Amino acid sequence: MNELLIELSEISPREFFGQQNEHIELLKKYFPKLKIVARGSKIRVFGDEEMLEEFDKRFSMLMDHFGKYNKLDENTIERVLTSESEEDYETSHESGETLVHGVSGKAIKAQTANQRKLVELSKKNDLVFAIGPAGTGKTYTGVALAVKALKEKQVKRIILTRPAVEAGENLGFLPGDLKEKLDPYMQPLYDGLRDMIPHEKLETFIEKGIIQIAPLAFMRGRTLDNAFVILDEAQNTTHAQMKMFLTRMGKNAKFVITGDPGQIDLPRRVISGLKEALLILKDVKGVGIVYLDDKDVIRHRLVKKIISAYKTIEHTD
Repeated sequence: MNELLIELSEISPREFFGQQNEHIELLKKYFPKLKIVARGSKIRVFGDEEMLEEFDKRFSMLMDHFGKYNKLDENTIERVLTSESEEDYETSHESGETLVHGVSGKAIKAQTANQRKLVELSKKNDLVFAIGPAGTGKTYTGVALAVKALKEKQVKRIILTRPAVEAGENLGFLPGDLKEKLDPYMQPLYDGLRDMIPHEKLETFIEKGIIQIAPLAFMRGRTLDNAFVILDEAQNTTHAQMKMFLTRMGKNAKFVITGDPGQIDLPRRVISGLKEALLILKDVKGVGIVYLDDKDVIRHRLVKKIISAYKTIEHTD
């Protein structure tokens, strides 16, 4: 039996191996044919030579990631262990930096490789699609980018919108008292803002129209310039709604469109405007597309398992 010995240098074994060696336990699941023993700052691995080479390569990738971000978690480990190459899970260091300091000084940053990819694409493109299931942080990261752009005076206003499918788009602009009267369809967008902007300041921004949260129907006829605009839940747009929205883009505007093609609430036989847009715009210069997946889920760890479980039955339909 072959042996591989790796010694951690300039890395805290406690942080790298995780509490009660939970990261090592995860490695054991991915390399069941290897015997992995971690003691102190050393890790000994026993097994087939070919498997040891693969383990050595993946372990080096994990150490490189830890060296950059001083952080390792279950999501990162899974992504590193299942990726074809470093490009699949890693992005430039800058895109992992703090986007904004939220309420109580909370540092808000992209936490996964695909979220960092969204940050990078937003720098390079005026229109970005962020596609993925619930909990992958696509809307939250988009809102953070919008708040950052406003704070840095790159734009004069933020416009957050989503199609109100069940209400038939018959909703008005938000009334005065946010806390009590905020429309339930807009609540997820407000949740992100509430983390990033103090309550009183947020109310003032909304009263002055610096931040606008409204159903998609209210975008008709407007030209959206000097604005960071997020269209959320875009899978529920029709062809006409998506075309109307995309043609609202004015000067100095940034558009981020988020959606989950697996959660369409449109009537049967109505084509999703998001699915159509992804097909026809995928090769257009200036348009960025990032696909997030269950490895980007940053809610409760059960959410990832739930998404995975549903995926198995949806694939067998």
